[in-house]
Amino acid sequence: MLVSLSSSSLLTLFFVMLIASGLSGLLFLLPRVPLGFIRIHIGIVALPPLVSLFALINTGVNENVGPFYLDFLAWLMAFFVLTIGLIIQRFSVRYLMGDRSYRKYFMLFTFTTAVASIAWLSGDLRLMVISWGATLFCLILLMRLNRGWKAASEAAKVSSRLFTLSWVALLVAVIWIFQVTGQWQLSLALTNDNLNQLGAWDRTGINLLIVLAVIIPAAQWPFQRWLIESVVAPTPVSAIMHAGLVNAGGIMLTRFSPLFNGDIASIILVILASISVLIGSGIGLVQVDYKRQLVGSTIGQMGFMLIQCALGAYIAAIIHLILHGLFKATLFLQAGSAVRRSEAPSRVNERSSYLWVMAGRVLGLLAGIAFWSMAPGEGYRLISALILGWSLSVSWTQLVAFGQGKIGRIVGLSFLGGAAIVYFIVHNLFYEWLHTTVFQSGQPPMSVVIIVVCLLLFGSAIGMWIARHRSSVSFSILYLWLVRLGEAKPKSVESHPDYLKKFLSQGGN
Repeated sequence: MLVSLSSSSLLTLFFVMLIASGLSGLLFLLPRVPLGFIRIHIGIVALPPLVSLFALINTGVNENVGPFYLDFLAWLMAFFVLTIGLIIQRFSVRYLMGDRSYRKYFMLFTFTTAVASIAWLSGDLRLMVISWGATLFCLILLMRLNRGWKAASEAAKVSSRLFTLSWVALLVAVIWIFQVTGQWQLSLALTNDNLNQLGAWDRTGINLLIVLAVIIPAAQWPFQRWLIESVVAPTPVSAIMHAGLVNAGGIMLTRFSPLFNGDIASIILVILASISVLIGSGIGLVQVDYKRQLVGSTIGQMGFMLIQCALGAYIAAIIHLILHGLFKATLFLQAGSAVRRSEAPSRVNERSSYLWVMAGRVLGLLAGIAFWSMAPGEGYRLISALILGWSLSVSWTQLVAFGQGKIGRIVGLSFLGGAAIVYFIVHNLFYEWLHTTVFQSGQPPMSVVIIVVCLLLFGSAIGMWIARHRSSVSFSILYLWLVRLGEAKPKSVESHPDYLKKFLSQGGN
């Protein structure tokens, strides 16, 4: 019976289904295969996530099976990646109908999520590097499928250069780890005995390479350009990026977490991520293009996720990347139906709103202190307290302080209360599942905590300044700078794409 299958048997079954989905994607490339086969293909693609879900439910121990390390996190990420891929492929059945690369899209979607799931199941560093490189390569192929469009080709070129740099950095870091520890198995290379063999230079160098490897796919400053250029890709391609690709930094840093101990690499990571949070939030606010708004939001959210990792809150980072991936992929898939309605600005009592904003700041501070006081010696609690206090303050400002009258504020309070209940349920469930699997650091380094606190205070100060000086010259300069930062380069933009002329000249065939 399926219930009695061992980890090795489940892994074998998983790869059988994964190979079947890959063969199905290749078969669909044949012109003789009717387009109706796509329904069968979607059914086959649904099998690997079902097996990973069963393995996830029945995961009891952490063990190495050949080159794979099977624990709750590995199966969770495999299920997450493949499920997002399945949803996107199902959405694309009608969305991409008529595209001349229709068949190729489904093949590449299948292979992208397949190799990404293998990367996060890998316990062997060599297999992880190879699988991650294949994932990035498949994403580049997806971006440049429409070769006749100059903008898409340029976006693929920019991405390929940065992805190559990211992959080489990870490759060098892995080889460096092997040279010092003599182990290719990640679980063996990161034992306390092997970590003690790492000198200060070795640890710092490896950590800096890993940081470089993760901030590029996460589109962090100063490497955010590739994600901004990628908006020319079809919407399903933008959505598939959130299936363990853009948000891969959280997974990778969690796997290598025993290496990080608050050294210079952690400080650099939190500084770059903090800058990215501010830049990404600004881009999202000033852009009028819906997909660019989502891109700006992704840059900021991935920065926030990496800050969580730098502070040692790896469980929070995993929860963040999964929920953000589901949410943002959904927003990209509905991008075609996003139409804003213009409404006349309502008159708000500024004095009353200011008092409500200050009440939200005090409430956030009290909630954070109360949460941290439950277990002040745990680093995870400290990070969660910071996140909780900041989130509550911002949410209160948006939902309650700027609510329209008493009814608006009551609705905002109700929504805020419901969101808090859902948050605590989800947080407690994931913490219960992951606390024995994910490495948990102690109290985070004070230097990193100080930088994060300064970031929160600086962000609040900027927000309040913008709210009060929207007619100033400085605000105009900042606004235009953010607009320019969020726009693609001129050579990546075509006002009248040539590929459309070719398509029409050929009669649409």
